[in-house]
Amino acid sequence: MSKLKVSVIGTGHLGSIHLKLLKQNENAEVVGIFDANTERANELATEHGVTAFATIEEAINNSDALIIAAPTVNHFEIADKCLDAGKHIFIEKPIAQTHQQGIDLCDKAEKNNLKLQVGHVERFNPALAALSSYSLNPMFIEAHRLAQFKTRATDVSVIHDLMIHDIDIVLHLVKSKVKSIDANGVAVITDTTDICNARLTFENGAVANLTASRISARPMRKMRFFQQDTYISCDFGKPEVEIFEIVDGEMPKSDNVVPATMLGSIEAGTKNRNIYFKKPVVPEINAIKEEHSSFVDAIQNNKDVSVTGKEATEALRIAEYISDKIN
Repeated sequence: MSKLKVSVIGTGHLGSIHLKLLKQNENAEVVGIFDANTERANELATEHGVTAFATIEEAINNSDALIIAAPTVNHFEIADKCLDAGKHIFIEKPIAQTHQQGIDLCDKAEKNNLKLQVGHVERFNPALAALSSYSLNPMFIEAHRLAQFKTRATDVSVIHDLMIHDIDIVLHLVKSKVKSIDANGVAVITDTTDICNARLTFENGAVANLTASRISARPMRKMRFFQQDTYISCDFGKPEVEIFEIVDGEMPKSDNVVPATMLGSIEAGTKNRNIYFKKPVVPEINAIKEEHSSFVDAIQNNKDVSVTGKEATEALRIAEYISDKIN
């Protein structure tokens, strides 16, 4: 099978990372990059041995697929051009400025039989990967995504920059529609919301309490899941997973894929319930490399993409609703 010819549009922080890591994908050939900042594009092109295209049209015409890592305000226009040219696209999150733009891109990709994947990279985080074989049915989720202030990505609010990661994960795990949303936030340093808390209630009774900040002293990327007889702590930053389970008697051997340590027991009526602790092995993977591999594989083998445009559009719709509640 011939390599997939891919170009990267946008040579900022994320674009340069995509370029570097995509070069390591054995099934892809990075043919070039494009950025309105020609000096930056030429510098990266020389460093990585690829072409710095003079126009975005050149990048599109010389590629089978494109990674769009430009500022969010440009996502729709660039993605629309790529789809019109019959090219597969990977768009950094958020998919677009508005969820209606996301709907339009999804419709066009589907109509033209093209792959559209969105860069919700935390779906590929090693900590979440460690839970892939575990039965998750959370009824309460607590998420904290805190970052120190940086001037990068201040063109959008903390909701669209950071919280949207957790919105996407929650929507992916809770198989129910959002019933109601309460939110509060403050613009402390920038003109848009810098810190936000949102509470999502689902039709099945599940609740997700999400906090995101880009003005914190100490970074944190952590999510806690509470479900029947189980508490799970998922640290995306370390990465690390800890599971606490309550079972009647001994831990069933069929469930003991991960070595379990009994921490103690509690009496519940006539039952003796034991508390077990598990620490799943976290795979040594690079999340961005994993999403690249998933995208390339979906194109070459005509598979469904791992993070669909429709999922990303729904996450954006919820993010917009949270923003509207604050403003």
